[in-house]
Amino acid sequence: MKNYLFFAFLILTISCKNLPSESKNSVSEVLVTENDFREFKVLDSKFIDNDTFWAPFNKDLKDFSEATYTALKPLILEQNIPTLQKHIAEGKLSYEKLVLFYLYRIRKFDRENKLSLNSVISLNPNVVKEARQKDKQPKPSNEFSVFGMPILLKDNINAAGMPTTAGAVALQKNMANNAFIVKQLQNKGALILGKANLSEWAYFFCGDCPSGYSAVGGQTLNPYGRRLFDTGGSSSGSGVAVAANFCVAAVGSETSGSILSPSSQNSVVGLKPTVGLLSRTGIIPISSTLDTAGPITKNVVDNAIMLEALIGFDKDDSASFKSESASYGNLKNSSLKGKRFGAFKSLMEDSLYMEALSKLKNEGAEIIEIEQQQIELPGFIRLLNLDMKKDLPEYLQKHANAAVTLKSVDDVMEFNRKDSLRRAPYGQALFKGIVADKGSAKDLEHIKDTLSTNGKLFFESPMKTHNLDGILSINNFHAGFAAVAKYPALTVPMGYQADGKPRGLTFIAKPFQEQSLLQWAYAYENASNKRIAPKNYN
Repeated sequence: MKNYLFFAFLILTISCKNLPSESKNSVSEVLVTENDFREFKVLDSKFIDNDTFWAPFNKDLKDFSEATYTALKPLILEQNIPTLQKHIAEGKLSYEKLVLFYLYRIRKFDRENKLSLNSVISLNPNVVKEARQKDKQPKPSNEFSVFGMPILLKDNINAAGMPTTAGAVALQKNMANNAFIVKQLQNKGALILGKANLSEWAYFFCGDCPSGYSAVGGQTLNPYGRRLFDTGGSSSGSGVAVAANFCVAAVGSETSGSILSPSSQNSVVGLKPTVGLLSRTGIIPISSTLDTAGPITKNVVDNAIMLEALIGFDKDDSASFKSESASYGNLKNSSLKGKRFGAFKSLMEDSLYMEALSKLKNEGAEIIEIEQQQIELPGFIRLLNLDMKKDLPEYLQKHANAAVTLKSVDDVMEFNRKDSLRRAPYGQALFKGIVADKGSAKDLEHIKDTLSTNGKLFFESPMKTHNLDGILSINNFHAGFAAVAKYPALTVPMGYQADGKPRGLTFIAKPFQEQSLLQWAYAYENASNKRIAPKNYN
């Protein structure tokens, strides 16, 4: 991959780190070191007490035995939402048992044991009670429904009854009201199981820390190579929890690569929608220009169901738009026949990528080899600096709990300095960069315009020249360009490298083409069937 100007700027900013080649086009991944991930400054959370964490559930889990758990595994593990709804409709399963199953698995695997992943940062204390209420209500009219499905939220998404921390100690008292997308999920009957750990402040904070680390949640680990493989970030806990079957699905957020990265690194499906399709109100921001929430699931059908549940026009989000009502869940008639995809010649040394291209061809797609254009993304970090400098105070004022007295990035930095070993052991270099950036509103608009123009040119030129339906990438390799162009992208498991590290095939399309992305990915998923659950978590 090529070194672009914004990447060079990042190296200077972040102190000349040795970065993995796959990370050079994604801000969410540029902070990852080329370590073997066995040594960390911090592994387990210093702020989560396991006894307190599980106290609300001890009574309910007391009679949920290992035998009950084992009996339910065939009904739940790796099953998609339509199958789970079918089991419930047939009386083989209940929403309460589904919740208890996931709670049991989280307690069994997630913290303070030899297989711990540190992927869940908090749990909804009322979720069992809420599941029992769902069991008493009429079941959904079709199986493509999130009704009664236990969902984890990335812990930068407000949800009543749990703190929303972004992984930061400064926000431990942030008991905020539901974000707009959480209301959407609950209106469709979904159960909020809890919150997933994340790279602190959505990976725009420390500058010298591994992805998946937060002060509150500790170090999230990859179930395919615990302490060996990077989790990806910043929706690290969301990707890991889905991969390890700790929930039916999760919601992540992305500025540049933060859904695509952990999804591909953990062999799950992640969708970064067109900015504005999903509301950002009540989500701790990095950039109001680029931020979006998005679903992370084990399969494409569940991703489509989640997307449909999350969509809704939000008058309080300036980017939100009214989309035509669409049913994403039923993908049975999806086909790749006649679809024209651009494949980067520079990626064709990757054997898994070549295998995926072959599979697409077998399904009737046309693959057109394209050269990666030498287009720069100048000012990428400055865009994030200037957006977060204004967007974070707005969130703290309008959407945080009144108990949170901090009002700015400077306030957070000062708070962390009072106990830096526990609150910011890797430092807070990127926050320092935000404070140091004295750019004006005019500077910000100029940067936005340049990045938008360059990002669109990166994709539109080959798409117009070759009459392409979409572009094919790997993992989050081109997430930076998709971010600034505001192109949606979806990654789906593509297989595993020789050492067992997961890899994702990433489809990129023009804005508002989520339905096409889901159809292409569904057809590829069915033809390839590459996802394998992590073997130590069965």
